[in-house]
Amino acid sequence: MTESHADGGGRSALVLGATGLVGGLCLELLLADPAWSRVAVVARRASGRTHPRLAEVVADFERLDAHADAFAVDDVFCCLGTTIRKAGSQAAFIRIDHDYPVAAARMASERGAKRFLLVSSLGANAGSRVFYNRVKGEVERDVAQVPFEGVALLRPSLILGPRPERRTAEDLAQRLAPLAAPLLVGPLRRFRAVDAHTVARAMVRLARDSFRGVRVVESDEIAAIGSA
Repeated sequence: MTESHADGGGRSALVLGATGLVGGLCLELLLADPAWSRVAVVARRASGRTHPRLAEVVADFERLDAHADAFAVDDVFCCLGTTIRKAGSQAAFIRIDHDYPVAAARMASERGAKRFLLVSSLGANAGSRVFYNRVKGEVERDVAQVPFEGVALLRPSLILGPRPERRTAEDLAQRLAPLAAPLLVGPLRRFRAVDAHTVARAMVRLARDSFRGVRVVESDEIAAIGSA
């Protein structure tokens, strides 16, 4: 564990998934924003970042309760997620994309967190016959039931941006997305791909506004908030 942050007023934040694409960008934005005087990271490996307001915990997500103090923040930005291929099985995918976020939400709520912002997915639906969409819908449902002042469920379409691991089908989709965008108008706008920077900016701007209640943010709204 490395911990180094400035004492003082302001809000505190926790980023889960900070070694991923959106999570890493979210972390950079929070560290650059004076609204947050302390930013914590709980991750499986070190982020490689250093900052006077950053507190970093390298943790086993099967034993999150061992790092409960890190969850005593105002705002939680949950960017955890994987693919079934990378997870290795449907059971492992559920563990990462559902169980870990729900456990984190409950732990943060118990320690006084006010807001929980979750990166979900376009098409999330707990009643879906599509496994991926169903799991995303189930994590939305279960996180929304945890008592917070505000819960934001962000449903981005394909997220554009470089990833450390190679995803052949996704690489192709990212190349085709800009060509398809002009065709996706009206109700189809929510299917447009959205840049990872835009998703991260939308999360931070939503949190800064201190929203209340459960808010579902579809991909076109993410683009509007994150690009403003």
